[in-house]
Amino acid sequence: MKRVYKSFTVFIIVSLFAQAAFSADIFNKNLTQEEQSTLDSGKVLIKNIGNPKKMCLNTGANTDCDKLIAEIKALNPKYLAEIIQIKPYKGNENLPEVLEGLLYNVSDYVGIPYYSVRAQAWYNLYDSAQITSEKVLSQSASSISKEINADLVMDPFGTIHEVILLSRSQSSVYYSSVNTNKLRYKDDFDCVWPRKLKICIILIRDGDNWILYGAGGVNAPRIPFFTERIETSFINRINTFCNFIFTKF
Repeated sequence: MKRVYKSFTVFIIVSLFAQAAFSADIFNKNLTQEEQSTLDSGKVLIKNIGNPKKMCLNTGANTDCDKLIAEIKALNPKYLAEIIQIKPYKGNENLPEVLEGLLYNVSDYVGIPYYSVRAQAWYNLYDSAQITSEKVLSQSASSISKEINADLVMDPFGTIHEVILLSRSQSSVYYSSVNTNKLRYKDDFDCVWPRKLKICIILIRDGDNWILYGAGGVNAPRIPFFTERIETSFINRINTFCNFIFTKF
């Protein structure tokens, strides 16, 4: 009887460790213990990391993780931020549908509040936002994938023509947006070339939790006297967008 009890106890301990290891595999050593505690409390974690090598996502943890990592690495950003949140699965079973709806309703982006540290004032993140065209790439009873073209006006960079790829399944969401036109800073000089500004967001299930992860980066030249201002403008806006989406539900 003791042998059976001992074997059962060992089985439970091994199972618990296996579950913990699976959860830990989503993130790598770039996520500190203090940051993990922030996530465990349900808060949004925002990190200005600057370099893809400092991303917290583990390669091989999930196909969506691998896809996002590959997209960001291909961008080769000079400025990069990541945003992470963990939400319980229980009570949020329909999170993929909710998140897809938030990301799809481009016109609602106009209502996102943005705080300018430099001006110490609140503005709209986008002055206008609208879908110009869209098409369904694939669809089934439990999943859908769309390609969306949108125009977004964001001061001080003017109109941004974006291509958005949005996919949703029963247990995941993948969002990727990239500019297709050249961006100018206050119409004074070119600062971002086409396909050099990207935001990726994924939602994946990890056991009893949902993992929300966003990464946004810009591959922009470092311009004397303007580098810090451009970095602040883009990174703060990327963080604002992702944080708004993550805390909307």
